[in-house]
Amino acid sequence: MKKRAYLDGCAVAHALDIIGDRWAMPIMRELMLGPKRFTDLRASLPGISANVLTQRLEELEAASILIRRRLPPPAASQIYELTDWGRESEILFQVLGRWACRSPTMQPGQPMSNVSVILSMRTMIDRSRIGDMDATIGMRFGEETFRATLRDGDFTVGRGEADGADAIFSGDQNALAAIVYGGARFEDVAGALTVEGDRALAERFVRLFPLPPKAPSTVMPETTAS
Repeated sequence: MKKRAYLDGCAVAHALDIIGDRWAMPIMRELMLGPKRFTDLRASLPGISANVLTQRLEELEAASILIRRRLPPPAASQIYELTDWGRESEILFQVLGRWACRSPTMQPGQPMSNVSVILSMRTMIDRSRIGDMDATIGMRFGEETFRATLRDGDFTVGRGEADGADAIFSGDQNALAAIVYGGARFEDVAGALTVEGDRALAERFVRLFPLPPKAPSTVMPETTAS
């Protein structure tokens, strides 16, 4: 069945034509840090069916947002990755993410994928809080590892070796998100997250990502009849 389009000359309407369907942007998000196999995408997006994932991948490929290619032996598996133009969309995720964080109806504590947590750090970093920090942070979430660098007032984070970092978080990415965004303490998630190395650095690191204030709600609270 042919997709319906807005038939509107506005570029924003065209953007919604190509990435506005359900699951399109989460798929793009999961590919933002590098290629993944079909099974990896399904694992990181547990609410999507195989049929819908296949359809969205085909649509994004047709829109030149991603490509698929087969790895050479011995891997010989098919992977999906964003095109250069597809990766340019990260700024959209950052702007939309910061805007949505102010929603009066967004509740903290919803599960986040490994990639989602890392991209959220790129989005929410407050560089004015970095100061004189000169350090590396490692993160191990399951089989995936990431590395952040704080230097000269700047912050970078992406896939990389966690070993050898000044402080290393290991365990559940949602436990780290609960500390960074939900106000949890390290002792609150002791069974789900461990910290190796410089504990003071780890404590300082998790305070670099403040959430913006909520927008005022215009919904009047329901009143109960007396």
